[in-house]
Amino acid sequence: MKSILNVGLIGYGMAGQTFHAPIISAVPGLRLKTVVERTGAKSKEHYPWVEVVQDIQSVLNDEAIDLVVIATPNATHYELAKQALLSGKHVVVEKPFTVTSLEAKELIDLAHQKKLVLSVYQNRRWDGDFITVKRVLENHLLGRITEYEVHFDRYRTALKPNTWKEKAMRGSGIVYDLGSHLLDQAQMLFGLPQSITADIRSQRDGTEIDDNFEIILTYADSLKVTLKAGMLVRELGPHFMLHGTQGSFVKYGLDPQESALKRGLRPQADPSWGIEAEAQWGKLNTEVSGLHFEGKLETARGDYRSYYRNIYDSITSQDDLIVKPEQARNTIRMIELALESHHLKRTLEFTE
Repeated sequence: MKSILNVGLIGYGMAGQTFHAPIISAVPGLRLKTVVERTGAKSKEHYPWVEVVQDIQSVLNDEAIDLVVIATPNATHYELAKQALLSGKHVVVEKPFTVTSLEAKELIDLAHQKKLVLSVYQNRRWDGDFITVKRVLENHLLGRITEYEVHFDRYRTALKPNTWKEKAMRGSGIVYDLGSHLLDQAQMLFGLPQSITADIRSQRDGTEIDDNFEIILTYADSLKVTLKAGMLVRELGPHFMLHGTQGSFVKYGLDPQESALKRGLRPQADPSWGIEAEAQWGKLNTEVSGLHFEGKLETARGDYRSYYRNIYDSITSQDDLIVKPEQARNTIRMIELALESHHLKRTLEFTE
């Protein structure tokens, strides 16, 4: 088995530049070999050794490339992933996986048939605050959980010019974008819901896409999961709020990795990578085994490299894949039901 895997990155927009190329380049065993850019050669400025091509087929026909990473507009994910799998490449798809759950199922079946690794870049499983929330639940620090609420809010009144993300295309909008992260995290913590209720809105002046949502997932034992995101939130509230029969955990602020990557920082050159400032630590107020605790809880260290390390190990050592395509398909199914719930103005049972 090869010790170095050559990677072909299709797309060098925000996702390719910020989340994929820097992290791939920071993981031993992965070599960013080729980047597909429609115009220019921006990737070569950052990674002088890469080959820049305009034709996707150049990557698919290159026998030296082992792994293809797709960081293109959402509506293209299905067709490009299908072409890559048919070319015998392992595949990582930027979230959202596909536009429909049927497309996702077809890709999963094809990957199984070809015996290839297929995964979706759900990097926010490695946000430090999400890891902390997971540990709070695993250690039963709040008793039986009754309510879980997450906000992923921003304040961006202006529409970004010249971007597909602001166009009314298949798979565009905030539900497919940020909703993919929040639904994936909820699935990891609580499994699949019994029912889904959604309110989805377009709030910014002149917008063509949905830019605000509230999705409520209902589970057994009266657990209510509320997922919210908006683009017109100037005063940010808590990111995570968890309440249970024995306590609460409330956490402000977002994981620092995205901000660091946008500033040009790189994990391999920063020994404090993924460590959150104490001022952003969450507050835990609980009573466990008769002992009361109220105070800050240190945020776990986040590290997006863990995703690509697992991809490398899954390909070279057949380690268990952490972000399974079946989980990503379930996330797309929840998005479909959320959109249908909003359209019908009623709660829908989760069905596969």
